[in-house]
Amino acid sequence: MPLKHCIIPLVVAFMVSGGCSTSHEVEVKPVEIKPIHITIDVNVKVQKALDDFFGEIDAQEEKIMEELEKEDE
Repeated sequence: MPLKHCIIPLVVAFMVSGGCSTSHEVEVKPVEIKPIHITIDVNVKVQKALDDFFGEIDAQEEKIMEELEKEDE
């Protein structure tokens, strides 16, 4: 086999394998950590306390209304 026939496949193989090669550089910068401020809303607890308070008042009101209806009959 002549030298020309051996070199051409080698050059083609080298070019194909060289095209598949990739390289990536990743630069890592220092990470800055800042303080976090959190505000918590407590309306849920207040709303539940108000519901409980007014629920007792509503129960008393229903009881009084039932007693008044019994008296009217």
